[in-house]
Amino acid sequence: MPKAYWVSVYLTISNPEKLAAYDKLARPAVKLAGGRLLARDGRVAAYEEGIVERTILIEFDSYEQALAARESEAYQEALTALSDGVERDFRIVEGLD
Repeated sequence: MPKAYWVSVYLTISNPEKLAAYDKLARPAVKLAGGRLLARDGRVAAYEEGIVERTILIEFDSYEQALAARESEAYQEALTALSDGVERDFRIVEGLD
């Protein structure tokens, strides 16, 4: 079964306090759902129209697990805390087998 990944690229961070509140709730929610943080805020080389801000990569054992984590009550609470504090591109991507 292929793994799956959450890919978040932050375009703007307008409210660092909301982002901090989100982080405090999102980290345990992701871990509880089986997610493993692979990359966060490391060095980024952005090409074409890329924006160097914050980039997060989280691995899950399956696409279904990644979807369920996104819809979980705990993660929804984190999203409520984040609200309009950032603009980001968030995707769930199934890996190759």
